[in-house]
Amino acid sequence: MGDKPFRDERADETWAEQLTPEQYRVLRQHGTERPGTSPLNNEKREGLFLCAGCAQPLFNSETKYESGSGWPSFWRPLDNAVETTTDRSLFMTRTEVHCANCGGHLGHVFPDGPAPTGQRYCMNGVALKFRPDDGQPEEA
Repeated sequence: MGDKPFRDERADETWAEQLTPEQYRVLRQHGTERPGTSPLNNEKREGLFLCAGCAQPLFNSETKYESGSGWPSFWRPLDNAVETTTDRSLFMTRTEVHCANCGGHLGHVFPDGPAPTGQRYCMNGVALKFRPDDGQPEEA
């Protein structure tokens, strides 16, 4: 995940044991889930979206919006929750978003989002967990 050390630096074997195969493919191998497949696309409750790998809070539900992309989208992350790197895979240049705590790949950010930031944080739902404010248990 680059040269920068992260606070949560589990061994690759540990990640493989603790994540589902799809979570591992996305979070640790920079994969992408198929659009429209995440139940988090329809999540409308108030709460926090967390990293599915390390449970770091990433996005407040107040910043989630329907982008029409097929992936959960947000216009701003929580302070110090994510970091970005340049992704030059697939013959294009994009800005990759990863968890600032564990380095897990979350998705990409694009400059076509709504006000006030103009950013679209297009996240893989499998890389996130949702913790509602109503005290109910977390959902994948």
